[in-house]
Amino acid sequence: METRTIGTTTVSEIGLGGMPMSIEGRPDEARSIATIHAALDAGVTLIDTADAYLLEAGEGSHN
Repeated sequence: METRTIGTTTVSEIGLGGMPMSIEGRPDEARSIATIHAALDAGVTLIDTADAYLLEAGEGSHN
């Protein structure tokens, strides 16, 4: 996997976005975990998450 440097941190050129695992129609927890493991096994070191990923405005963050 190719890498890029962001500031002083080197990360994989390809990242995994967490939002699809957090919105309506998302995969179940087991599939989400399997997806993360597959990404890590493929050399991904950049996982994009945000506490703004949630189903409804009143919901607490979960990603």
